Amino acid sequence: MTIRALSTAATGMTSQMRNIDVIANNIANVSTTGFKKQVANFEDLFYQELNIAGGPAGGTRMSPIGSQIGTGVRLVGTQRIFSQGVSTETQKPYDVMIEGQGFFRVNLGNNEFGYTRNGNFHVDANGNLVTSDGYLVSPNIRIPENSVAVNINRDGTVLVRVAGQDAFQNAGQLNLYRFTNPAGLEAIGECLFKQTASSGASVAGIATQQGFGQVIQGFLEQSNVDVVTEMVAMIQGQRAYEINANSIQTADAMLQVANNLRR
Repeated sequence: MTIRALSTAATGMTSQMRNIDVIANNIANVSTTGFKKQVANFEDLFYQELNIAGGPAGGTRMSPIGSQIGTGVRLVGTQRIFSQGVSTETQKPYDVMIEGQGFFRVNLGNNEFGYTRNGNFHVDANGNLVTSDGYLVSPNIRIPENSVAVNINRDGTVLVRVAGQDAFQNAGQLNLYRFTNPAGLEAIGECLFKQTASSGASVAGIATQQGFGQVIQGFLEQSNVDVVTEMVAMIQGQRAYEINANSIQTADAMLQVANNLRR
């Protein structure tokens, strides 16, 4: 006697474990600047056909429907959701957020680049604009040592005023980058993403132009995780896990009954 429910329910339990893992990571990063939540996507597995639709049903009769028994579910992917996060005012001159489309680019070294929505920038010992982890913003922007004021326009232009001068001077351009398929980006931690064959090549542009968002100084974009939504999803995942576990218990009880009939 074969009961498919045992293996089928096991795939359901495994999938819900992965689902809870994704939700837990979202909740853990609810306060992470620039974090973008993920959603687990599932698909059903192959089916065993006991009777083909349109097959013979005896004589000249044709079966109007088929008989297919599913074999479970699997995790097909975790989709990154790049919706806008809530803005928080910091009043720090090197904190910037993107309102709309686009990513900042940072230099990872070895001719590799990372892309981020986290605009929590700082100035290193050489005056270079860097991330909290010390990665240089690309293209490189250097703030003069004797600067007394820094203005970052909404188009990403960085203007500085040095001691002893009244006029601001251009210190560089904070470019934005976008992708044809941002959901195809590879997350590498530290709020950074790397382009992949699925995401397509990065396209550079100027903020406020050609569909890019605008850069706002003195603000940071918080994560787009909604705690209430994630908690509801977690409860649903937990209940789905329990129901699949009950399916295994039911299948086991049925097998026990069948074994007792042999005695």
